Formats: sequence, structure tokens, C-alpha cells
Amino acid sequence: MFTQRFIYLYAFLVCVGLMGTALTFQYVLHLEPCPLCILQRVVVISLGLLFVLAALHNPGGTGRSIYGILTAMLAVTGLGIAGWQVRLQHLPPDQVPECGPGLDYMLEVMPLKDILVKVFRGSGECAEVLWTFLGLSIPEWMLVVFSAFILFGIYQIFFRPKAS
Repeated sequence: MFTQRFIYLYAFLVCVGLMGTALTFQYVLHLEPCPLCILQRVVVISLGLLFVLAALHNPGGTGRSIYGILTAMLAVTGLGIAGWQVRLQHLPPDQVPECGPGLDYMLEVMPLKDILVKVFRGSGECAEVLWTFLGLSIPEWMLVVFSAFILFGIYQIFFRPKAS
């Protein structure tokens, strides 16, 4: 039987794999991430850090529930971001927002509140489908990933391992 520490470390390795894939897309396949993609990366990195912390802490009952709640909350955030990007990708071409400035530029010249509003409105580059696998785009795959993390968080909240 796997220990809780092993399960958290495995979840961390999934996050490392996701970030490795994202960086491969960016630096090997030259697929530049849009602002919504970058926000999804932030959520994956946050989940990875949470899982490392949980593995080091190796929590029992209440602590496990707290980590489960935090996992589910972060994953719901990622699901919302990915869902918004999928929505943009499925808009009719005449309704796709115009491309805007890059996130780096916006961080240099705009206040954070304005950046968040602009990012969540989306832009043309967020609506582009640059890569698919089994008929799903990158944000559609991230919907699957974040849904799995939500289920993992719920599992951590409600299910207790049997004492041996």
C-alpha cells in the first residue's frame, strides 16, 4: 500500500511533468504561451509546491483535509482559467477578441488590477489552437488534469486510510 507521503510526491512529479511538457512546447516546439497559459502554469506550480509541502509535513486526519481543500481550491482555479481559454477557442472567428500586448509588457506598464481584467477577457492568441492530441487542445487537456486534481483533493478531504 502506498503511504500518503508517496502519494503527495507522486502528485508533485505529475506537476513537474506538466511543467516539463509546457517548457518543451515553448522552447522545443516554439509554441509561445498566451497569458491564460501562463496563469495555468502558475496554478500547476502552486499545486506542485503544495504537494511538496504536504509530503514533507506528511499530515494526518485534519491536516490531510486541509491539504485536500487547498488542492481542490487551486485546481478549481486552474479549471476556471482553462475553461475560459477553451471557451475562447470555440468562439466563432468574428467574436474572437483582438490580440493584445504580451504579459511581460503588461507587467511593466500596467497596474495589476488592469492586467488581470485584460488577461481574463482573453485575447486572440488565447483563442488559437496550436497543438492537439487525440482531438483535444492544450487547455482542453488541462481541463482533464485540473478535474483529476479536484478529485484528488476531494479524496484527500473525505477518505481516510484504514489503520493497519
